Amino acid sequence: MKIPRTGQPVRGSTTGRPIMVALDLLGRRTALRVLWELRGEPLTFRALQDACETNTRLLNTRLTELREADLVAHGEGGYRLTDEGRRLAKALKPLSEWAEQWGKRQAGKRAPE
Repeated sequence: MKIPRTGQPVRGSTTGRPIMVALDLLGRRTALRVLWELRGEPLTFRALQDACETNTRLLNTRLTELREADLVAHGEGGYRLTDEGRRLAKALKPLSEWAEQWGKRQAGKRAPE
């Protein structure tokens, strides 16, 4: 799968609008998990692989995509979020808060009998 780029067609969109490119990238398997695990201290490849519970090939692919999108960088200490990655994490915080409340409401509903 090719790396999604603004202005080029992506899954679900022929326009390549930034929101569609971002949703394509973030919707890829383990992409959000990688970003989640990197929200704290940098992690080595092995530690990130263990935290994400994924295989080497998939993690390499996601890291390549996330690095190309300037969301993740590799340096001393391992992989970390870039400034852009931290801005994304901050932007996702309201969605996370909504999801927590939604999850509680869903848990409070009884399953149909």
